[in-house]
Amino acid sequence: MPVFPNVITAKLPKAGTTIFTIMSALANAHKAINLSQGFPDFSCSEELTGLVNKHMKNGSNQYAPMPGVMALREMIAQKTEALYGASYDPETEITVTAGATQAIYTAITAMLHEDDEVLIFEPAYDCYIPAIELNGGRPVFYQLNAPDYTIDWKDVQKLINHHTRMIIINTPHNPTGSVMTADDMAKLEKLTKDTGIIIVSDEVYEHILFDGHRHESVARFPDLANRSFIISSFGKTFHTTGWKIGYCIAPKNLMEEFRKVHQYLVFSVNTPIQYAIADFLKDKDNYVNLSTFYQGKRDYFIKQINGSRFTFNPSAGTYFQLLNYQGISEEKDTDYAVRLVKEFGLAGIPVSVFYHQPTDNKVLRFCFAKQDETLEKAAAIICKI
Repeated sequence: MPVFPNVITAKLPKAGTTIFTIMSALANAHKAINLSQGFPDFSCSEELTGLVNKHMKNGSNQYAPMPGVMALREMIAQKTEALYGASYDPETEITVTAGATQAIYTAITAMLHEDDEVLIFEPAYDCYIPAIELNGGRPVFYQLNAPDYTIDWKDVQKLINHHTRMIIINTPHNPTGSVMTADDMAKLEKLTKDTGIIIVSDEVYEHILFDGHRHESVARFPDLANRSFIISSFGKTFHTTGWKIGYCIAPKNLMEEFRKVHQYLVFSVNTPIQYAIADFLKDKDNYVNLSTFYQGKRDYFIKQINGSRFTFNPSAGTYFQLLNYQGISEEKDTDYAVRLVKEFGLAGIPVSVFYHQPTDNKVLRFCFAKQDETLEKAAAIICKI
């Protein structure tokens, strides 16, 4: 096999195989129930796949416009205004992306310069830090306050200085399932007032909140919206994570910079799927009822595990539930997660991997975007431990 003969200086020297790949491979090897990776094990709407097929047959199989199919951008604008009272121009302020991760990378790349600092709230989704480092930035970390994973904004204030270029927020929050409140947004608004700080708001679970919580998009807060890239995901909303379709909305002057990067990163996104989603969005029930659907999943799962030795606070959003095993074992969460697969046949994600320096609170993350039968089998295992 060919081998490069020289020394390679890695741009991401600490990066390895992601925990999601590791745990899924381990689950497959041991034929375990896989609640580790965040995707449903049930099908998306037949109506939606039928629309994709229709647009393929109608010939929508060539390059889409660089910013996205206009019909879809218009529907995104309508949805955003109806839900959050914010008006965005589909021509200049909305771009369809190849998933939310691409949108996050593009926004970071468009805005970050060498040695700029980016504030991240940990535990944090794993794509943020590599994107910052690849663009010469420096991540700065604020640790959310467990077990509720709340924010003390006075402590956040201490981390802000003249090098702070960007703050990345994520609500509803992966991996913890916590949600930011209107008060959180007001404090973030005050914190960034009269600064040049950019907000990247990861809102991919915007339609999955429980117990009466309202999604506090930064779009609801004009002073925040003026400095924000808002990123969402149709994959999470429509149970189609493999389609990799998301979008970014931002003020025109920010979006101009975003598109400069986007056009050279992916240029354009899957054409027939864009047309299909545009049609599918015309029926608001296809997304406004998602919280009810997933709250049913969450409630079913936690009812099944109520008699277990694990402790937990019910997730407030996303389709993840954290379980604390402190009363069961003193093992590191990474070791315990592996043993859970090998000895019990159940895969979850150790939450310590979402910190830049492992912080072990004896917590695992489980995905409940699964069929009831899958959740029943997983819960039976959990209750035996």
